[in-house]
Amino acid sequence: MKGPDKNTIYPLEHYDRLCFLKNIIKNPNIIVGDYTYYDDFENVENFEKNVKYHFDFVGDKLIIGKFCMIASDVKFIMNGANHLSQALSTYPFAIFGNGWEKAMEGKSYPQKGDIVIGNDVWIGYNATIMAGVTIGDGAIIATNATVVKDVEPYSIVGGNPAQEIRKRFSEEEIQKLLELKWWDWDLDKITRNVQHLTGNDLDAL
Repeated sequence: MKGPDKNTIYPLEHYDRLCFLKNIIKNPNIIVGDYTYYDDFENVENFEKNVKYHFDFVGDKLIIGKFCMIASDVKFIMNGANHLSQALSTYPFAIFGNGWEKAMEGKSYPQKGDIVIGNDVWIGYNATIMAGVTIGDGAIIATNATVVKDVEPYSIVGGNPAQEIRKRFSEEEIQKLLELKWWDWDLDKITRNVQHLTGNDLDAL
């Protein structure tokens, strides 16, 4: 009763389009918890390609918790995509130089912060998560959703822009789950409780 090895790249035998994500990440500004998996229709190496505008000089992070499920073509739009939105023009004059390099003197592009994904979060196919968004533990992000604001724990959101569809459980149950933090249990305890985790009897868990 030990459960799968968290350090395995491909936990499904003879199948290389699903990986335990932390084991393939190369960018130090992408931080992923144990057992979070990424499933890609073509190649799991596409994950970092789908973290867009993630420039080293910006320094923002994509932080993903444990036991998350990330479908193919999910995209994360980082702060490097930001333009001036309060100025008269949003055009990035300074990057082109030739007399325009002073356009940003005394100014800076908007920083909305890191993207933080909680634990046990399911992100559906082709969803997009924008810079600065925090997604709470146990949330579900629907296929094709564009998430532009924070998502509360154990809520289901969908649409563009994503809106809450419903909570997965009552507020009392959500509070109990957030206190349990089952994803932080040792592996033996999780393994002993997998039937409860896949059921709906919170008291049994």
